[in-house]
Amino acid sequence: MRRVLLGLVGAVTAAAAACAAAAPAPEAVAEVPAVRPVVLGSVPHDTSAFSEGLELSPDDPTLVYESTGLAGRSQLREIDAGTGAVRRAVPLPGDDFGEGLTVVGPTIWQLTWQDGVALEWDRATLTLRRQVPIRGEGWGLCSEGNRLVRSDGTDRLRFHDPATFAETGSVAVTLDGRPVTRINELECVGGAVWANVWQTDRLVRIDPATGVVTAVVDASGLLTAAQRPGTDVLNGIAHLTGNEFLLTGKFWPASFRVQLP
Repeated sequence: MRRVLLGLVGAVTAAAAACAAAAPAPEAVAEVPAVRPVVLGSVPHDTSAFSEGLELSPDDPTLVYESTGLAGRSQLREIDAGTGAVRRAVPLPGDDFGEGLTVVGPTIWQLTWQDGVALEWDRATLTLRRQVPIRGEGWGLCSEGNRLVRSDGTDRLRFHDPATFAETGSVAVTLDGRPVTRINELECVGGAVWANVWQTDRLVRIDPATGVVTAVVDASGLLTAAQRPGTDVLNGIAHLTGNEFLLTGKFWPASFRVQLP
């Protein structure tokens, strides 16, 4: 009986070894290295602004649009790109909590966090045209031209029609094969989507076709120790020109003009 059992054990061991030898090795995942931005300069930023979205005007390089948050304090703002001064500001309806925004021709689309609507503004007059229902939370928003890209705090980017804001699809975001959650403020640039990762000093560059992160930026250390008290997290990406961007954060005293890879 002992010889039979030993024979069975040997057979099972050999079969397992054969299966292991036949099984393909897991595919290696190349890690995406983190790089650091090159700081070119800075401009003042309103320390009362709980920044949620930032975007350069497509036809006026001296003008930046900013969305600020907090219930009862949220605004849509026009900011002077050179001085950081507020040119115009309008409040959001009621206690709506402002989030990301983007410009589409004569329209500004602005998200709300948990209020269940996207706001459509007339860009020339900053008057509210309508409120469109959305599913889930609103975090970041940017425009690829033929579609809008929205983040909702999960690991997904959601796509919307730029005229109706109807949702048209989504993609899961991964870094080195793992989900990336808490994707926040977005900026669409040259077929890629740049994103803040909430509660970190990281930016990621995402291929919206696959959801794969193709670059990681370590933006820690933009604020000095003297500037840091009273501030909140990094949150605000506006593409300026080429590989230059404007970065800021919630309650930050400055916005930084940087080069990203």
